[in-house]
Amino acid sequence: MMYGTVMPLSAEAQRADFLIPLGKLKVERAGTDVTIVTFSRMVSYALQAAEKLEKEHGVKAEVINLRTLRPLDRDGIVASVKKTHRCVTVEEGWPTCGVGAEVGAILYEECFDELDAPLERVCGADVPMPYAFNLEQAALPQVHDIAAACLRTLHRNKRA
Repeated sequence: MMYGTVMPLSAEAQRADFLIPLGKLKVERAGTDVTIVTFSRMVSYALQAAEKLEKEHGVKAEVINLRTLRPLDRDGIVASVKKTHRCVTVEEGWPTCGVGAEVGAILYEECFDELDAPLERVCGADVPMPYAFNLEQAALPQVHDIAAACLRTLHRNKRA
């Protein structure tokens, strides 16, 4: 699904000795209102959703790219959520036993009192992957799904 996708690469990433540190996430976009936790192809969707949220609603979403799933950067996830007090996870996989569920467990174990709203998970539909393009689009998270989840977290404020 990523064939033909153009991605900017920093000079550092183009060096022959460049390595991605295992277990260290990357903040792709800093923000203060909601944290979007994602990886792989959904990073670009999350960045598009963050731009849309800022342009249309003035929401500053922090987008973090997990980069590695095992180990997860627990400290990085918690630090971001302690800053924004809200979290949306985004993944193409099914919701059951997914990365978003694990991120939720981390948040509930390590910073539950910091959350101003329940975690929102944006996942693939719990169906076999369809082959028709229009059905595939319906089965996988889209930019508008991510933006809507972020807005839902912002309207559930316990610290009013």
